[in-house]
Amino acid sequence: MADAQPVISCRGVWKLYGKTPESYLAGVSDTPSFEDIRRAGYIAAARDVTLDIAAGEMLVIMGLSGSGKSTLVRCLSRLVEVTSGTVTVEEQDIGALDENGLIELRRNKMGMVFQNFALLPNRTVLENVAYPLEMRGQDRHDRRARALDVIKLVGLEGREDYFPRELSGGQQQRVGIARSLAIEPDIWFLDEPFSALDPLIRREMQDEFLRLQDMLGKTIVFITHDFDEALRLADRIAIMKDGAIEQVDTPDRIVLDPATDYVAKFIEDIDKAHVVHAGHLAGPVKGAAPRGDPVAATATIHDIARRLVEDKRARLPVADTSGKLVGVLKRQDALDVLFGEQP
Repeated sequence: MADAQPVISCRGVWKLYGKTPESYLAGVSDTPSFEDIRRAGYIAAARDVTLDIAAGEMLVIMGLSGSGKSTLVRCLSRLVEVTSGTVTVEEQDIGALDENGLIELRRNKMGMVFQNFALLPNRTVLENVAYPLEMRGQDRHDRRARALDVIKLVGLEGREDYFPRELSGGQQQRVGIARSLAIEPDIWFLDEPFSALDPLIRREMQDEFLRLQDMLGKTIVFITHDFDEALRLADRIAIMKDGAIEQVDTPDRIVLDPATDYVAKFIEDIDKAHVVHAGHLAGPVKGAAPRGDPVAATATIHDIARRLVEDKRARLPVADTSGKLVGVLKRQDALDVLFGEQP
């Protein structure tokens, strides 16, 4: 992902709330801290955020309430105007777009799903899903056909004529997802879409979401405050505090090498063996590769725990999904992760 051309880039993005935030930022010589900004009478929702998001990547943004994660996503989609900095989508500065250009960008490139399902109560599932296509001006036959396709995709076939009140919470969330997918967006913004669901349905929706992403390959920005959810879904995780990104990296790197004390606090109760993959710990093959069946690069250390205990060799081969050897895993490094030691 890191080598792919960014689909979304933000550079030095600030979002302050207050009387004259642009004048305040223009008048400070050094980068102000969160407390500096607060003492000046402003609220810092995003502070000097620089970030690239690659095509097909699922970036999960997380942090405590008030950390700025929702504001940042609204800056990326220009639902709110940035105070300073730039956001580009496919190398186009979205801050420079006029109203019509912004509407076209959202209609044709972006899908959005929020915690509040915001379904239209007097419209059926089919009508709810087709609604953004209706707003786009698509003819009735085409929008019905597209809506039926995405309803099937999210597992709601047979419920096209149900009203929202006749659906469970998880089914309503699927309608929201289907509606956002109806426009076939390249970029998908999801703001805590599963947080209102009970744990079992939430897990099912995560599984469904991963299935959809595997099929569709969208560029996704997903907000959550649940670290377990972030670990399940993310290609990379961005952890925010007081409007700033503390660290953005793969789940493996975040749990093994937290960049700040705040991130370390975030992960202190995480069982690293359930997060770290054999492929992440594997080093290059030097000389003759170790013999025997390879360990899957995608397997977590927890997945291969029995083999680590029983296989006494110092090095184990690691292979990708095609069976190609991609590295060598030092058994002691993996055991250190398994038993809570830093490799």
